[in-house]
Amino acid sequence: MASEPITAMASAPAAETARWGPNIARAGRVAAAAVILGAVGQLLFFAVGLGINFPLAIGLLLLGGWLVRRRTPRLREFDAWLAPAALAFAALAAIRADPTIVALDLLTSLALAGAALTAFGGLRVVERPFAEVLGVGLRALGWASGGAVPVITGARGALPPIASLGHRGGPALPVLRGLAIAIPLVVIFIALFSAADAVFARVVDDVFGFEIDLGDVPGRIVTMAVIAWVAAGGLALAAADHHEPEAASPAAPGWRIGTTEVVTVLIAVAAVFVVFVVFQATYLFGGLDTLASTGLTYAEYARRGFFELVVVAVLAGGLIIGAERLSAARTRLVVGVAIGLALLTGVVIASAALRLRLYQEAYGWTELRLYVLATICLLAIAAIALLVQLAADRVRWFGHVLTAGALAIGLALNLIGPVRFITEQNVARVLDPRLVPPNGRSGLDDAYALSLGDDAIPALVRVLPHLDGPEAEAPYLAEMLSVRLGALLSDPGLNAWQAWNAGRNAARDALEAADARGELP
Repeated sequence: MASEPITAMASAPAAETARWGPNIARAGRVAAAAVILGAVGQLLFFAVGLGINFPLAIGLLLLGGWLVRRRTPRLREFDAWLAPAALAFAALAAIRADPTIVALDLLTSLALAGAALTAFGGLRVVERPFAEVLGVGLRALGWASGGAVPVITGARGALPPIASLGHRGGPALPVLRGLAIAIPLVVIFIALFSAADAVFARVVDDVFGFEIDLGDVPGRIVTMAVIAWVAAGGLALAAADHHEPEAASPAAPGWRIGTTEVVTVLIAVAAVFVVFVVFQATYLFGGLDTLASTGLTYAEYARRGFFELVVVAVLAGGLIIGAERLSAARTRLVVGVAIGLALLTGVVIASAALRLRLYQEAYGWTELRLYVLATICLLAIAAIALLVQLAADRVRWFGHVLTAGALAIGLALNLIGPVRFITEQNVARVLDPRLVPPNGRSGLDDAYALSLGDDAIPALVRVLPHLDGPEAEAPYLAEMLSVRLGALLSDPGLNAWQAWNAGRNAARDALEAADARGELP
């Protein structure tokens, strides 16, 4: 039977096509695997919180992709890390109870899983130029959203006629008929034994602890269908027969800018940077009396600018890359001026970091300030990488280095725990006023702290006994913590095993201990 083509749902390089291999039965295996993943997925995600269910789902998806993949060509060594990295970031979502970092972990894990499934299908991922990597990402997204259509078509074509099932079933059909009769009887006997013996009932409850409400059936069916549909597209991406040329065709020269024009632009921008850097050396790095010069305190002066300077650094990096790539000739003058502007951009990044540190010391930590700091660190990595790549003529791989830096910083943020770190640092300022500079602000913004999520709760419980007295926030904080304890104990969606989360468990333990000490109303 001739194989039917699968059309990618997103843009792909013109030289690449994807189709099912000669064995059309593989489409049936993909469809069956997708249905199984959908059935398991509704048990993992329906009406329960996010926790260990997400890494389990990603692990099962990757396992399914590995099992249905073609055996040739083999997975390339540069792409072998994608699947473990996807599983690692998925697992971090079950450790942290920080909404922002968990959302970033989910997106990162899904992106890496899509890249891994693409690599399972035999396509290069990491070794491509960065622009082509983005194209492959769009292709994977298209397969995930629409790949189930050809899978269903291929699987249906591979099924035998219904009339022939009785002849092909052999000894399996009597077994299936026997199971159909036996299962209701087994359920009845288990129910009777459970009613007769409390220990047996507890064991049964532990093994079959989940209850399925018939009123949930429509929702479960919809959840199963959505998960199965997306899984079918991802599995099809791994199982399809992809073809790409051994060597990519050289890119057309495209539009170029004259060398003189490029140098003029870079020198003009660099001149502005030089003036700004001189002012930074005088006022910010040199420590002149900014209050006398600008009418601002040192912290207020620092606050005015770190967001803008981050944007300046991003734009400058883009300008340098664009100039280097679009210049009609890569002369020493172009490279030298670009390196000079990159060095000046590094000073701007240092200024943004110093401003942020001064403002943080005066007013404490927030999520936004921590993520701005992470962005500044990423920009510092980018600036160093850009300097090296300009000198080595490897700017075309800048996107790969930036992506690797972003993944490293994301991993570091997970290890730190942004919400936990922020709350602990702000609580330390309450417990030890010496940490607050003379012109700074102390105290605890309890409403903001409570909005950060369950990772903040252990530190808030620790500071709660120290807020009695004139602080108006103590009764409100204790009341809100008590409300959260009630939700953690009573919400079945948070207590299901699928929703197990290390951060949430730590918050519940801390609240129960505080309640036992009489610190909660």
